Amino acid sequence: MGMEHISFLVAVVIITALAFDFTNGFHDTANAMATSIATGALKPKVAVTISAVLNFAGAFLSVKVATTISGGIVSEKAGIQPSIIFAALAGAILWNLVTWLRGLPSSSSHALYGGLIGATVVGVGLHGVNFGVVVSKILIPAVASPIVAGLASWGATKLAYRITRKNSTEATNKGFRKGQIFSASLISLAHGTNDAQKTMGIITLTLVSVGALPKHALPPTWVIVAAGGAIAAGTYMGGWRIIRSMGKGLTDIQAPQGFASESAAATVILTSSHMGYGLSTTQVVSGGIMGAGLGGPKAEVHWSMARRMVYTWGLTLPAAALVAGAAAFVADKGTWGVLVVGAVLVAGSAGMWVLSRRQPVNAGNVNEVTPVEVPTPAAPTPTPASTTVAA
Repeated sequence: MGMEHISFLVAVVIITALAFDFTNGFHDTANAMATSIATGALKPKVAVTISAVLNFAGAFLSVKVATTISGGIVSEKAGIQPSIIFAALAGAILWNLVTWLRGLPSSSSHALYGGLIGATVVGVGLHGVNFGVVVSKILIPAVASPIVAGLASWGATKLAYRITRKNSTEATNKGFRKGQIFSASLISLAHGTNDAQKTMGIITLTLVSVGALPKHALPPTWVIVAAGGAIAAGTYMGGWRIIRSMGKGLTDIQAPQGFASESAAATVILTSSHMGYGLSTTQVVSGGIMGAGLGGPKAEVHWSMARRMVYTWGLTLPAAALVAGAAAFVADKGTWGVLVVGAVLVAGSAGMWVLSRRQPVNAGNVNEVTPVEVPTPAAPTPTPASTTVAA
């Protein structure tokens, strides 16, 4: 494989990694802002702007999660090629877009990990994946983090209602809406700290794989800036479909519940980023919202939506691994294989965007419940008199 081919492929991988980061941004805007938008604490456009700025800032706070990817999941001795990383990203992006189209808050992080594992197993072999790291830094946090966030949120919600039980509902909601501006902002910062790093790790892994960086290198500054910028741009686009599902689909959330769930989720995410766990911010926030729903006065969760979400969480890693594995098989054939995978990725992404335009969800209608949940009233049968008038 010639040096020109490698440098072209590295450029393609870096661009694709930033494209994944962009989809990660609009897929996960809901994590930070769904509850604030649902309770009216922040106007939709203001919410995504704050979230974008803080996601960018969060990217500079730590590189622990980036090193979990660049030197943890995949063995640096395995001799992984940029074509394998490209295939991993293709699998992750396509799964992100499928779940966004369906309005399902799946994990962008697990899509990326699944893609990386599937592509590495096909391209290098089972020895290329450090399964011990996968279990300790990804699978165990995946199960534990939404439960921990849910319990913390349930307790915080109970406490919030107990402290304010003598206040009027309006005064309570007004106070907690102000608090939500802070707690939602903290999640955005935490999200940038955790999720922007995943793309930094992928780009660093690519540069290490071609010898442009030494093994165990930290992400260079330009990689941190590029990853932070891409996730911020995606966040500003606003993944309105998923914001609607999380803000209105799981439970009818009020301001005290929103503040409690956001505070609990931000604490879990920041703690895990500090420890280098590449957890799913989506799962943490969803767990927090369910805990807040159960801790509220009505103890209410829409279990049909919760079940769909949990099934999607379980499917994400293996589904992305299968798609990326198939992509790696093709991409490994040389330049034509990479071009075929690229063409499928572009065509698939464009197709899903076109499908999304049939029933657009945007800042204007994000707080409306979905048409499935609200039966359309039947049109009144015209009386003979009204028919005559119309005629």
